[in-house]
Amino acid sequence: MKLHAIRNATMRIHYHGQLIVCDPYLADKFSRPSYSGKSTNPLVDLPIPAEDVINGADFFLLSHLHSDHFDPAAMELLSRESPIFCQPDDVNTLKREGFKCVTPVNDQAERNGIRLTRFSGQHGSGTVLEEMGHASGFVISARGEPTILWIGDSLLTDTIRAEIKRAKPDVIITHSCGAVWGTQRVLILTDAIQTTEICKLAPNSKVIAVHMEALDHATISRADLRAYARANAISDDQLLIPADGEMIEL
Repeated sequence: MKLHAIRNATMRIHYHGQLIVCDPYLADKFSRPSYSGKSTNPLVDLPIPAEDVINGADFFLLSHLHSDHFDPAAMELLSRESPIFCQPDDVNTLKREGFKCVTPVNDQAERNGIRLTRFSGQHGSGTVLEEMGHASGFVISARGEPTILWIGDSLLTDTIRAEIKRAKPDVIITHSCGAVWGTQRVLILTDAIQTTEICKLAPNSKVIAVHMEALDHATISRADLRAYARANAISDDQLLIPADGEMIEL
């Protein structure tokens, strides 16, 4: 497999002879609203043209429809014939937007030998959860390929701990910027502490931390994450923290 980290949670994953594009967030720098009052978003440009992010995709995999994961720019650029896999909650919204090839992943779905197994995330805690809504993670597997567990927009929960134990993934993808929400600054994504715990839960897995340094409500930088991980005996070889535009081959 090859994983091309684009920006935020947007990834191009070359897998089992196909190209999966995950969570396309294609907005121009500073063209979208702020989440915390610090800055408009996204904070950085795409490393490649927006059209090149989606070109060649065999299918799209959406963790949820928050606008930093599937934004108006992506909505406009994607063909209405594009095959999209998503959580069941988002099917009707996508169909109302004219997308014709939308497949809900209730528990499992398969396309051309790639199996997608969905699990529920927890996008925050307390009253923030109602505002955040549902977000999903996916296990991606295929014969002859490493098994990927993409946690998505979630805290580390008992459900995810159990999924890591069940799937025994070779690769775990985390959203590790420690984003917070609202005046109470409620944590809504994994931070350095939880990412390190994930590494320890799965010592034989490569952990790839994305969703970094793109949004104004993040609290953890790439340097912060690396420093905390090293201080807690997590090797650079296990925890990979790609820059925007970086390609990882496993």
